[in-house]
Amino acid sequence: MKISGKILRDAIISGANNICNNREAVDELNVFPVPDGDTGTNMSMTIKNAVAELSMMNDSVSVEEVAKAAAGAMLRGARGNSGVILSLLFRGLSKGLKGMTEATTEDYCEALKKGVEAAYKSVMKPTEGTILTVAREAAEKAKEANCGTFKELFTVLLTEAKASLDRTPELLPVLKKAGVVDAGGMGYLVILQGMASVIQDNKMITLTGEESKENTVKTTGADSYEADIEFTYCTEFIVMKNDTESDSTKLRAYLESIGDSVVVVDDDGIIKVHVHTEHPGNAIEKGITFGPLTNMKIENMKEQNKGVTAKKEMQSKKKLAPVKPEKEFGFVAVTSGVGLEELFKDLGVDTIVRGGQTMNPSTEDILEAINATPAHNVFVLPNNKNIIMAAEQAVNLTNDRKVCVLQSRTIPQGITAMLAFDESSDFKANSVEMTKALDRVGSGSITYAVRDSDFEGRQIKKGEILAMENGKLALVEHDINKALVKLTKKLIKSDSSYITLIYGNDVADETAQSAYEALRAKISDDIEIVLVNGGQPVYYYIISVE
Repeated sequence: MKISGKILRDAIISGANNICNNREAVDELNVFPVPDGDTGTNMSMTIKNAVAELSMMNDSVSVEEVAKAAAGAMLRGARGNSGVILSLLFRGLSKGLKGMTEATTEDYCEALKKGVEAAYKSVMKPTEGTILTVAREAAEKAKEANCGTFKELFTVLLTEAKASLDRTPELLPVLKKAGVVDAGGMGYLVILQGMASVIQDNKMITLTGEESKENTVKTTGADSYEADIEFTYCTEFIVMKNDTESDSTKLRAYLESIGDSVVVVDDDGIIKVHVHTEHPGNAIEKGITFGPLTNMKIENMKEQNKGVTAKKEMQSKKKLAPVKPEKEFGFVAVTSGVGLEELFKDLGVDTIVRGGQTMNPSTEDILEAINATPAHNVFVLPNNKNIIMAAEQAVNLTNDRKVCVLQSRTIPQGITAMLAFDESSDFKANSVEMTKALDRVGSGSITYAVRDSDFEGRQIKKGEILAMENGKLALVEHDINKALVKLTKKLIKSDSSYITLIYGNDVADETAQSAYEALRAKISDDIEIVLVNGGQPVYYYIISVE
């Protein structure tokens, strides 16, 4: 039995729809509780990039044409490490199906093997217990099974992918401690499940819920939604009634006086409450007069909407026009926040790619920026560990200029690399010196936990302040300034002489000045401290120590 181009086309579209429908569930599997749980989002945006091209193909298309179109579109649209790896798995599939109108199960298994090999080669130090393991073990088991039909083949693929995913916590202790499986591996399984729906049941999975709305409704954006948010906090709780005869209408009347969207359901011994308000504490205090509370949840709807707005801005931004190389050297930097953009431009960066944590730009975004930089030699500063792979893929798509992707994993590293550039040196020498400079700076950041978590033996509660030292959790605090002072002290070395404190868009100028003064009081006068308004999202503060 062979698979046709039509079936493969529909299967990939079905897989894309399935990961889009389940992206939030995959996002939530990210182990660390900072606001960067975007594996499902990155994988869905990567494969969704192929859907438009595949949807235009007619039913007589060959498997070669389908695989080639999907791989090309996914490579350009790859976001984050998980998205890049996914694009490489499909790139191998394309190479394996080259020259074929239809493919046998043996052909397909060989193509899966090529995809796994390409994905492993792309990672400098492959980590087992991730999407790499799930894809490899599923492909190996499928080849061993020697299936005669594609229905049988996908049964084997799904069974082994699920078993491999279940084993990921045994390979990665951090997953076991958190009680989750690998997010990338789960995303890959979800895509296989979507493909299997077509191949085994002749049923294409369609977009549902919010994903369906995003693809059909274009008249109301996140900005208009924010304008409709009158009350900031969505507050929910359940009252365990002291008196089963108590009248919940009094509670409803009070909640309606302090907010809107009030829902009060009186059900025997409990009262379920939902309200949007500026004063969640008042709602809780009133509720507790009726009995003990449980299942309490408070969410800042405006903060949630900021992320939606930022992602929509990235998706709807205008394309950068390519320009001819004119000067010797040029620079591309990935960053987010007006202040940081201006800072990098002041340091000599030609083209800014807006993005960072929670907003990983695609390979195509970075390629556009490279081509829009008027230089024969271009240095790219990803400034985030999850953007480096996408940037490196862009190098392979550039043909009229040399490109060096510096391994900057943080904003401070990117700034230090720019300061190390020497216009009198050549491309190779600068590549070496700018790379060496990355290790001369200590990088810190202050953010918050988006959910309860047990990470590396630490019990972390949603909303607690997290201090990150060079990308790793250093300490947990309840007070931002205390976290800032403690973290900065940890970053200081015997030869440190300069600290840059960059504050984000959630920190008022006066608050930042107060934080600066608190830090100044605890740090030696021999060390200079400079306060910069970066305007970055997600991070209250970014700290650079040199």
